Order: sequence, then structure tokens, then C-alpha cells
Amino acid sequence: MTAQNFPPAVFQSFEEKSDKKTVAPRLAALRGAMAKAGVDGFLVPRADAHRGESVPASDARLAYITGFTGSAGLAVVGPRKAALFVDSRYTLQAPAQTDTRKVAVVQTDRGGMNEAVTSVIPKGGKLAYDPWLHTPGEVREMTTLLADHATLVPGPNLVDAIWSDRPAPPVSTIEFLGHNRAGRTAADKIGEIQKSIAADHADATVLTLPESICWLLNMRGRDVPNTPFVLGFAIVPRKGLPTLYLDPAKITDELKAALAGVAKVATRKAFAIALSRLGKSGRTVLVDPASAPEAVVAALKEGGASLVERRDPVLLPKSRKNAAELSGMREAHVLDGVAMAKFLAWFDDTAPKGGLTEIGIVTALEAFRREEETCVDASFDTISGAGPNGAIVHYRVTDKTDRTLNPGEIMLVDSGAQYLSGTTDITRTLSTTKPNDEERDRYTRVLKGMIAISMARFPKGTTGAQIDILARQFLWQAGVTYNHGTGHGVGAYLGVHEGPVGISSRYSTPFEVGNIISNEPGYYKTGAYGIRIENLITVVESAEFPGYMEFETLTLAPIDKRLIRKSLLTEAERAWLDAYHHRVWKEIGPLVKGKVKDWLKDATAEL
Repeated sequence: MTAQNFPPAVFQSFEEKSDKKTVAPRLAALRGAMAKAGVDGFLVPRADAHRGESVPASDARLAYITGFTGSAGLAVVGPRKAALFVDSRYTLQAPAQTDTRKVAVVQTDRGGMNEAVTSVIPKGGKLAYDPWLHTPGEVREMTTLLADHATLVPGPNLVDAIWSDRPAPPVSTIEFLGHNRAGRTAADKIGEIQKSIAADHADATVLTLPESICWLLNMRGRDVPNTPFVLGFAIVPRKGLPTLYLDPAKITDELKAALAGVAKVATRKAFAIALSRLGKSGRTVLVDPASAPEAVVAALKEGGASLVERRDPVLLPKSRKNAAELSGMREAHVLDGVAMAKFLAWFDDTAPKGGLTEIGIVTALEAFRREEETCVDASFDTISGAGPNGAIVHYRVTDKTDRTLNPGEIMLVDSGAQYLSGTTDITRTLSTTKPNDEERDRYTRVLKGMIAISMARFPKGTTGAQIDILARQFLWQAGVTYNHGTGHGVGAYLGVHEGPVGISSRYSTPFEVGNIISNEPGYYKTGAYGIRIENLITVVESAEFPGYMEFETLTLAPIDKRLIRKSLLTEAERAWLDAYHHRVWKEIGPLVKGKVKDWLKDATAEL
């Protein structure tokens, strides 16, 4: 298995390609388009029609207008003012990238926009938006926010109208997974989804999430960074073959042959026509209001279709990894364990000497991963936080923020990779010299929480909301906590973040065998340091207690013992850690050599 069907691995680019000088003329051009359209404002979201964490260059409208390249945000451009709404992750990056003389940067608590929009759009005005880029739920929220001030108006995308050098949509190689990697045929999966459609008394479902479509049809692509997606839409009828709607450039004889007897193929332009036909024929259609574009829902309603609003029916079966997917994920974690051993040995040798930068650390880690030919990409932009930058939970280093790691500081590295066999996500917090008492206390409490999740046994029907406290309890005892979820779902050579299961108060879907979740409690002291320890885990049946489930740890990399306050660990916790390290040595030790092997033996020795 090699990555030869894909372009060379594309890892993190630190130089944020934004030019503040383009902001003013592009705002002026957009305002000209607004005037022609007879509207008083335009919404520019970061999202595309597929709601992905990464968007192709052709859909990077927010970056084009404002210069801001973060993974979440929303701009509102009015006749004279403009505002860029970002969450707390981007309060430093956004002002650094946009022209703050022309664009006000506004922090919001939950993403989206807040009441500051009323200072951008005149009272009684019309705020236009592209209905392909917003969900019905988002439109309802914005309508409520703008009540008695302005009116939302759907229409064509005015950014596209002025974007003369807009890149072409991505056309990447499409790969189809064999049974040894998918574990189930596409026909089998389609049959399961059709049973779900029938159970909801619907005639068809519309799929807009690329991860759902790729999983259903056993295909992968390279349309966006970090995630092996093919961008498109699909309609799955209760009976018969589904239809996959793609950019015409992707529709080849080879693609049609690969999908023969499994799915029909049509152009994206035909998708809108198909939605209208579903309505005119009086069909009942299942749609996910949390992910489907408003344009899809509107087309169905206008055509006369009856709607069943349900969660995307692919999400739950996709989250239940089968034996082949789990085998691939285990293989990916062995490969990643080798890369991590090389990186951690290098870090321990280099960091105490001083001079390491956050970018240098990421560059080294990604180089070790690229030594494996089946590694095709990073699974997300690496979080590399030295000292106080580690306290910024979703920090992303750039050339402008790059910081040198000083001996004595804590280093937080959260990273992952896409191997052809599976997806990884791992965080390690690393010591450079002797840590102080507070750092050791907080690190050990985080570790205790991570171990508590790892050792958990729970009855079937348990949710992530119910076990989240297991990870937080030791920090709570010290009067501290962390303000992010303890775990998120992970795809099998798909998205590193997926639903519908996870570990936090917001996850109400019960765990099922085959779910893969991250286990990542943390602690963050603003202006000082950040701590997070993350392994991926999968749900398995309890061999000892019928009706109960447990977690199997997938990640294979040493946990820094120098930061541990041994007196805080129980005998059971020490036994778990020693057993984990013994397993890392047993599985990774034979695959490394020389100084790395010597380092690994010491790093995995009993506490």
C-alpha cells in the first residue's frame, strides 16, 4: 500500500498568505456589487457548502475578502463598515491578517455573529447571503438576531461575482477502497441506509457531507487539505441506486466503471434539478438541518416535497468501525508510534540545548512522519505551543507568532496524520528541564483523568456526557478545570473530527462497539503553560461483564514521566501506566533502531 495515487504529502504551511493591501479594494468591489443587487450588506462565511474543516482555494471567500485564513469565522460587509466575527482562538491572528482600519474584529462566544452586526447594517436594510453556505438553523438564528433591525435576503454569491481570478474547483484523484480497507461493500452500506430511510417513512435522503458520501461509496479523494475527501452531493432513494453529483471534470469513464451497479453519476448542475423533481413528484425527503445548505431545503420545499428533519443517516453507522477499519486504524497507530518515537527522542536530545522554535518542532515532527510512504498528509494543522502559547487551546503557529522554546518551559504538541490505513491524533506535553511543583501537580491530575477514561467500564447505553466527569474530577478537586470537550469522534482514514459520539456534556448519543474517540483532558494557565495528554481509544465489549463496554487504547507513544508527581497516583493508575508503556515498548521497540531504541526503552521503563 503506497501513496502513489496522491500528490506529495502537503503538511503545514506557516506563512499565512494574506495581504492587508487587498482588503480595501476588494471591499470596495463587493460594495459595488451590493449596490447593483440593491442590498445593504453581504455575509461572507468561512464555510463552504459541505461544512468541512478545510475548504478548497476556490471556496476561501472569507480569506479573499478579509485576508483572514483561520478555520472559523464570518464577515459582514455593510455600505460603510465591515466586521469580522471570530471566536477566542483567533483574537490574535485575525487582527494580524486583516486591515483593521477597514474591518472591525469582533470576538464571539459561540462563533457566528452577535449584536455588533447592527452597527454594520443600517436599520431597515437588506442583508444578503448565499443560501448554499448557511444551514436552515443558522438562517433562523441570524433572523432572530436581526429582528426589528434588518432583513435577511437569499441570493447569488456576490463575492464570486467580483472574484476575477478565482481558482478552479479542485479535481483530485479518486481512489476506491478495497474490501481489506473498507470491510463492507458500498452496496451493503447503501442497503443499510435505505432501511433507515424507510424507517423514517421517507422516499429519499440528501447527503451533503463529503465524509458521509465517501464512506458510503468506499471512496477517498484529495479535494481539501488534511482530509481525504471528494467534494460532492448525493441523493439516496429508498429503492434503487443513489446518484452522486460531482464537478463535471471529475466524471470520467473510469469513475463510471468503478461505480457501475453501485451508484449513478451526474453533474452538480443536475443536483438542483433533481431536488426540484423530488418536490414536484411529492416525495418525502430526509434532510439534516444541521448540515444541509438552506438552498437544498428551500429547493425541496419550493418543489412541494415533504421534509423529515433527522440527523444525517450515515453518521451513526460510519462511527461504528468494522473489523477491517479497526485493523487499519491499529496499523496507522503503529506507523505513527514509530514517527513519534523518533520525534520524542530527537526532542529530548535537542530541546535542553535551547534554540528550538515552534515551527522547527513541527517541521521535525512532520519530517519523521513523511518517512513513512503511506503517510499522505497531516490530519490537521499541528498545534505547537511553547511555554505560554501552550495555554492557547487551539493555537496555530505562524511565522509572525513563532516562539523559541526556552529550557525549563513546558512544550505542548497536538498533531496527527492521515495514513492510507487510518487517521491519528495525539497530544503530548513535554518537559525540557525540571518542572516546578505546580506544573507537576496539574500534569498529574490531567494524567489521572486520562487514565480514568482509559480504565472505564460502563453499561451499554452510556453516553459521553455521563463519563466526562471521570476526566475532570481530579482537576475539580484542586479547584480548576478545562473549557473544552474531553473527546471527539475520529474517522477511519476520514475526518479527524466526526460525530455523533464524543466525551463532553454535549454528547447524548450512546457509545457503541467500534466507536473511536479521543481522550484528551487538559489544563491551561494563561500566560504560563498548557497541558494536554491525548490518546485515541475505541469502544470494545467487556470480556468479563456481559452488557458492559470498555475502551481499548490505540495510540502508542510514551507519556512524559518527568512531569508526574508519583505520590498523586494510585497503585491502579501506576499499573495502568506501566502496562501501557510496556505495550508501547513491545509494539514500537522492534521497529526503531540505535539511539531512538535506547531512548524508547528508557521512556517506557516502569515508573
